[in-house]
Amino acid sequence: ITAELPGRTNASFTAEVRPQVAGIIRERHFKEGSEVAAGDSLYLIDPAPYQAAYDAAIAARQKAEAAVPSAEAKVERYQSLAKQNAVAKQDLDDAVATLAQARATVAAALADEQTAKINLAYTHITAPIAGRIDKSTLTPGALVTAGQATALTTIRTLEPINVDITQSSRRLLDLRQAIAAGRVKIAGDDVRVRLRLENGELYPHTGRLAFSEGNVSETTGTFTLRAEFPNPDRTLLPGMYVRATVEEGVAENSWLVPQRAVTRNTKGEAVAMFVGADDKVEARVLKLGSSIGNNWLVGEGIADGDRVV
Repeated sequence: ITAELPGRTNASFTAEVRPQVAGIIRERHFKEGSEVAAGDSLYLIDPAPYQAAYDAAIAARQKAEAAVPSAEAKVERYQSLAKQNAVAKQDLDDAVATLAQARATVAAALADEQTAKINLAYTHITAPIAGRIDKSTLTPGALVTAGQATALTTIRTLEPINVDITQSSRRLLDLRQAIAAGRVKIAGDDVRVRLRLENGELYPHTGRLAFSEGNVSETTGTFTLRAEFPNPDRTLLPGMYVRATVEEGVAENSWLVPQRAVTRNTKGEAVAMFVGADDKVEARVLKLGSSIGNNWLVGEGIADGDRVV
């Protein structure tokens, strides 16, 4: 049992690249529309002010560290004199406090140095994910700010690619009732999906169902399924409209009867004409299920070898 459902393709990962520090863009290191790997250099923001801030932070840390040995020596000396009652306890406490302040100054200077180092590294903007990169919205010479609203560019991972499929909640209920009644045997966890493209061609690669949403839309009465497809040739691009054929399960002990062979009697029951063993035509009432293509799925009223008119 399959369901042909509408869907749209989506990149498996999407990352908008934005600067994390302010400055002038000096260089652009990628070709627009090309494939980039995670960690590839994309832009260079003028690093001069951040290099100067990093050097100043290193110097401040070294200055703070230089004060620690003198404070430690003073504490050790006062501790020896305190044992001989040769120095006031207040002086020893002051020396201990001065040493603690010197060590705290070193810790703060080290944190400032790390911050300056991080900001300097942010001047080299790299690709957060692998994929195809869009055009650049800004060129070298443009001024950028940290966390600006306009993305510098966007990277989309196209291999694999996702297809978001919409299915009606009514069809889901019918399928679950058929499974509960034993009319349909589920296909299992590894549900295969096929695609038909906008031009009518069948996509050569088979995908698999990744997950289904846990809620039904209040406005459309549908829920979303997501399938994952290999896309080695980049045939599928985000935003394309497709038709997805999802394998829902297997209907055992059932048959397909052409719809043109089925009519309705005065009671509204589905009836088909059969040729019996003595070559006489007889009418039978059928229990119809869902429509599959140009056929009806029939669960009762027919057996193997029957001849349908």
